[in-house]
Parts: sequence; C-alpha cells; structure tokens
Amino acid sequence: MSTVIDLNSDLGEGFGQWRLGDDEALLAVVTSANVACGFHAGDPTIMRRVCEAAAARGVAIGAQVGYRDLPGFGRRFIDVDPAELVNDVVYQIGALDGFARLAGTRVAYVKPHGALYNAIVHHEAQAAAVAEAVRRYDPALPVLGLPGSVWLRAAAEAGLTPVHEAFADRAYTPRGALVSRREPGAVLHDADQIVARCLRMVTEGVVTAVDGSDVPLSVRSLCVHGDTPGAVAIAKRLRAELERAGHPPAPFAVAAP
Repeated sequence: MSTVIDLNSDLGEGFGQWRLGDDEALLAVVTSANVACGFHAGDPTIMRRVCEAAAARGVAIGAQVGYRDLPGFGRRFIDVDPAELVNDVVYQIGALDGFARLAGTRVAYVKPHGALYNAIVHHEAQAAAVAEAVRRYDPALPVLGLPGSVWLRAAAEAGLTPVHEAFADRAYTPRGALVSRREPGAVLHDADQIVARCLRMVTEGVVTAVDGSDVPLSVRSLCVHGDTPGAVAIAKRLRAELERAGHPPAPFAVAAP
C-alpha cells in the first residue's frame, strides 16, 4: 500500500510592507500551510490573505505559533512563564482561526515555530504549556512535531493527536534533532539531495545524519521552509517525485465544520 504523505510549508511570514517567500506559488504545491499568527511574523492583512488563498485551493490551514519575537523572527529562545505561554498560544490560534472562519474554513492543526519548536523538544514546562493551550482551545486539533520529542509526548498525555514531522531541507543530528541554524550545513539547498533523502524517509523510515549514520524517523508530514532559497522549485520537485513513487501528498488534517 502507498503511504500518504502531507507536504507542509511555513507561510504568511511577512510583516507590513516586508515580504518573505512566495506564498501564492507554494500554495499551489503544498497540502498544508503553517500560517504565522503575528508573534514571530505575520499581521492581520497577511493572515487573512493567506487563509483565503489556502481555503480556495483546499490547503489545510495550521496555526504556526511562536514566541513573541518579531525582531528575531521567533528564532531566539525566551524563558517565558508557562502560564503566559498558554495564553500566548491560545491568542495566536484564536487570531488565525478568526481569519480562517472568514475564509469559510477553520484552523485544522497547530505547529510551533522556530525556537519554540526546538525548545519543546526537551523543555518539559513549555511543552506542557503549549499542549495545554491547544487542549483548552480545541482538543480535536492535531499537532505537528519532531518524533521522540517531549512536545509530542506532552500532547499525547493531554489527549491531543500527535503527528510526526520531518524536514526536507534541514540537517539532522545523530540523535534525530535538527542541526542548529548557527551551524554550517544546517539548511540544505541541493534539490537532488533533498528529494532523495525525503523518499528514503518515506519508504525506509530513516534519515542520514550529519555524521553519516542512519537515524530511524517515522514521518507523516514533510516540511519545506518557505524562506529557503529556491523553496518553490524544491517543493514542486519533491511533490512530483512523491507522486511518481506512489506517495501522493494529501493533508493529514481536515478542518472541523
């Protein structure tokens, strides 16, 4: 049987007159859109535009929640009080869900962004806070995260549905974590390499780490970062190769009525 894989990308990451990535082009390729909710990027106008475009194309809308860090694009760890983090995450989901409703749909899932995503791989208190926020807002919302992370464990314990995610364009450590963006080679750009490793993730359940070792990795959704140079071409190539290999991309989540 073929494995159905979701293809997601981070979208709506501009702010005001500043634009990042090609949202329209990526929405023609991906099956799920992780939309910035205004804390690390995004503003009301951008959020509404991306939600309307995603809804028109049948692309699932996910709330990409992060730290309150516009200057750092959400890529700096913040030692926020867990109770405040609960409120911050609820606020972001609610804001995006409002625009999704105007577009005739709903937020279908939640994915943490940047430093928050990486922190809750191991940060117990913040992982529990994000899980609590999603549970309080809507316990039916599935959540994306790194396999084996504290975050997905906390989500499961909170009664949420954890979904394993892998990154098409990021390097992995031998422990299955993402290589820090501060390290050379953390972001991959070669389309041939990206496609080959993604097909291996899907068909063999492994990814080659930076030391050359094979790391077990289950995956339901593949992420292509919208701000990676050449992201549109990479996403198109990856989708075509997945379809050719018998793994046609489809959303892992459907918005509730």
